[in-house]
Amino acid sequence: MIDLGAFDHYFLAAFGLVGTCVAAVILLWLANHSRHAEWIHGYRGVAPNFLSVIGVLFALNLVFLANDTWHAHDQALDTVFKEAGALRSVVALAGHLPTPIRNKVNTSVAAYARLAVDTEWPLLAVRRSSPEATAELDALLKYLASDEVGQSLVTSVHTLILQQALQVRTLRDLRVALSQTHVNPLKWLGMAFLGLLMMISIIMVHVDEPKGELLAILLFVAAAAPTAAIVLVQGNPFQQPTAVTSAPFAAIAAAHSQP
Repeated sequence: MIDLGAFDHYFLAAFGLVGTCVAAVILLWLANHSRHAEWIHGYRGVAPNFLSVIGVLFALNLVFLANDTWHAHDQALDTVFKEAGALRSVVALAGHLPTPIRNKVNTSVAAYARLAVDTEWPLLAVRRSSPEATAELDALLKYLASDEVGQSLVTSVHTLILQQALQVRTLRDLRVALSQTHVNPLKWLGMAFLGLLMMISIIMVHVDEPKGELLAILLFVAAAAPTAAIVLVQGNPFQQPTAVTSAPFAAIAAAHSQP
C-alpha cells in the first residue's frame, strides 16, 4: 500500500495551485458581482503603494521557504557524495590488508553500496530506510573493529579506517533524516495568509477598474502559485523531479563487486 503521507509535498502543491485560483475567482466575484459589491466599492481610494508592504512580506516569506528547501537538497547531495567518499576511503585504506581480508572488506563495502542503490534509495522517497543496509553497515563496522583486521594494520591506519567507517554511518543517518523532512504547515499557512491578503489588497486598489483588477489578480496568481508549487514539490530531496542521485554508490558497487 502506498503511503500517501510521504507525498504531502505534491498534494500541498496541487492544493496551492487550485486554492489560489479558486480564491482569486471568489474575490473577483465578491468585488464585482455579489450583493456586497456596492459596499466593497465604497472603500475606494486605497493607495497603490500599500501593495508593496504586503507584497514584500509575501515575497520574503516565499524566499525563505525556498531557501530552506534548496538548502536541504544541497545538503542531501553533499551528504551522499561525502558518504560515498568515506566508503572509497575505507576501500583505499583496506589496500594495506592481506588479500583475503581486503577482499572481505571490499565485498562488504560493495554489498552495502548495492543495498543503498537497489533497496534503500526507493525507500528514501517514501521517508523510510532499509534494515538490510543497516545490518550490512553494522557488519562492516564490526569486521573492521575485529582483531583480524586490527592485527593486520598499524595502529594509525586501523584508527583511520575505523574513523572513515564511522563517518559513513554518521552521514547515512543524516541522509535518512533529510529524506524524512515534512512540510512545515505553520510556515506555509503564513505564506497562504499573506497571499490572500495580497489578493484582497489588489482588489481594493483596483476596485474602480474591473479590467485592471482582473489583470493584476491574474499576474499575481501566475507568479505566486506556480512558484510556490515548484518549491513544494522539491520538499523531499529524494523524490522526483529533482531526486538526489545514487550514482556514487552505484559506481562503488560496480567497482568492488566480486566477478
